[in-house]
Amino acid sequence: MKEYLELYAAFFRIGGLTFGGGLAMLPMLRYELEEKKQWVTEDELLDYYAIGQCTPGIIAVNVATFVGYKKKGLPGGIVATLGMVSPSLLIISVIAVFLEQIMQYPAVGHAIEGIKVVVCALLLQTVLTMAKKNLSDLIGILTALAAFMLAVFSPVPTVCIVLLAGAAGVCFYLWERRKGA
Repeated sequence: MKEYLELYAAFFRIGGLTFGGGLAMLPMLRYELEEKKQWVTEDELLDYYAIGQCTPGIIAVNVATFVGYKKKGLPGGIVATLGMVSPSLLIISVIAVFLEQIMQYPAVGHAIEGIKVVVCALLLQTVLTMAKKNLSDLIGILTALAAFMLAVFSPVPTVCIVLLAGAAGVCFYLWERRKGA
């Protein structure tokens, strides 16, 4: 029971103290799960994160489910998921009750603007962390650059870019493997 409470509490903290979605949560996920708890390695976390981006749903919730499942099987996955979503449900419920009243205060608007800036900084930190870890060869750099160019300068849907990058990775792997044989 103690391990389940620990899982719930860890993900409750992550879910309650981070804003901006899955990418903004990655630094806190890394700190809490990799450094502090040592439940996952950096590679495992990045793998969970990548899979979480490709599966339906919220990335951070998917990661919580994967980590919880790794720690304690199906019950652990459920507990970790509940821990991750509980703060949002509580916050949204409270905000829904008072939204109209609190939005009248200019300080609330300014606070939201400040949070947006912090979320941008967290997203940049996440991108830089992932780039350092994953852009280790020319093929990876070129794939990332092509994906970035498509995302920013073309109307190609994000899901297509992800699928194209995945297909390119498989092709490059097969090419390297064939070249080595």
